[in-house]
Amino acid sequence: MAGSTAHIIQSLVINFVIAVSKGIAAVLTGSGSMMAETLHSFADCANQGLLLMGVHKSRKPPSASHPLGYGRVLYFWSFMVALLLFTGGGMFSIYEAIHKMQHPEPVGDMRLALAILGGSLLLEAWATYKNVVELNLRRKGRPFFRFLSESKDSDLVVVFGENSAAVLGLVIAMIAIGLAATTGDGIYDAYGSLMIGCVLIGVAIFLAREVKSLIVGEAADPEIVAAVHAEIAEDRRITGLLRLITVQQGPGEVIVAMKLGFVLSLTVEEVSGAINELEGRLRARNPEIRWCFIEPDVPRS
Repeated sequence: MAGSTAHIIQSLVINFVIAVSKGIAAVLTGSGSMMAETLHSFADCANQGLLLMGVHKSRKPPSASHPLGYGRVLYFWSFMVALLLFTGGGMFSIYEAIHKMQHPEPVGDMRLALAILGGSLLLEAWATYKNVVELNLRRKGRPFFRFLSESKDSDLVVVFGENSAAVLGLVIAMIAIGLAATTGDGIYDAYGSLMIGCVLIGVAIFLAREVKSLIVGEAADPEIVAAVHAEIAEDRRITGLLRLITVQQGPGEVIVAMKLGFVLSLTVEEVSGAINELEGRLRARNPEIRWCFIEPDVPRS
């Protein structure tokens, strides 16, 4: 269901538990990779808090100052999440890696860190799996990565990006800490922090690019356009579709505007009736169509 916050709250609770556990291990072991992962998890908690706020604000009803509602507010906060993931997660992890390379520290007992990372990996993998299940319910047969690129549910895509980055980051941290513990050389720990930072920056850039398109104003799903064509083709009072614009105004909120040609013998009342009936059929077929503007016109030579 568009606008549901269950997947965000679930990830927030899991990341908070993981962040506290990682933080304890980072302090006890002095591991740079653990510190990078701790910052990553706390950044994810902040990100999910921003997404929850965005979902809440996007549900505000239209007002005189915002007659089309506040749906795009969620896209703005999703972009802020990508920005925070870039700076608070990625850049700080790289800074931590450079610091460890310049000022190497002796490697301590990493068993606690590995145990916490293992438990965190199980939790993050479960959260990512639940996220994938939700994505599969919404993609309606489209290829998975194509759906990620085309999805209008920015909160779901952002949470998936965060969870996927967390799983990959945990795997990198476990390998780096394992190598550091085995060899006694802390440089592997620093390399792990560097790679985690690069992963976070890559995910942040992907999310920012996808959300930017929605902020600017992206067309609605092709299913909306197909529904308009299908309904028009079945109405003999309409002679043709002259112009069609669809805009995604927010998750589950679409604007449709079109110019239609009508049989010239129809009266003004009959044209108005045909327009009202078409709007009703379109909304019944696609409830996400919240605004529908139809203008009668004649083809221009």
